[in-house]
Amino acid sequence: MKLSIIIPVYNERGAVLTVVERVQQTPWEKEIIIVDDGSTDGTSEVLRALEGTPAVTVLHHERNHGKGAAVRTGLRQTTGDIVIIQDADLEYWPEDYPALIDLIQRGAADVVYGSRFLGRHRALLFTHWLGNLSVNFMANVLFNTTLTDLETGLLGSGLTIGYHLI
Repeated sequence: MKLSIIIPVYNERGAVLTVVERVQQTPWEKEIIIVDDGSTDGTSEVLRALEGTPAVTVLHHERNHGKGAAVRTGLRQTTGDIVIIQDADLEYWPEDYPALIDLIQRGAADVVYGSRFLGRHRALLFTHWLGNLSVNFMANVLFNTTLTDLETGLLGSGLTIGYHLI
């Protein structure tokens, strides 16, 4: 099994190398695809140091097109069996991958969305929690679903369609 890990990046100069190091430490065969989405804070220069690193591809957008565009750019480069989208701000941890991968490998899920509101909790500002709760409620009503973290930054997917929450 091979993982394709897409890291969309925008102005994460201080965190991006730490994220990449932690992803590299995961035990699976993997390719890391970093998409710099027009950063203006020096992130692009930091990422240039990673160019040429085995199993790491660094792509650059000349200007910011948004996270969705960065993910689509990364998806065009993937060759793995499971695709993981890892935010560059460490809100989700690469050490959480085993739970995500296990659900997909067991056939219990085709897609796994991370959630900051289920399981282990990390520090969130009350206003952020309340805002996310409101947005999630509206989306769940509109789309008749039960997502707990619509703004998730950790997503793992096999090749078929479906969903499961962790």
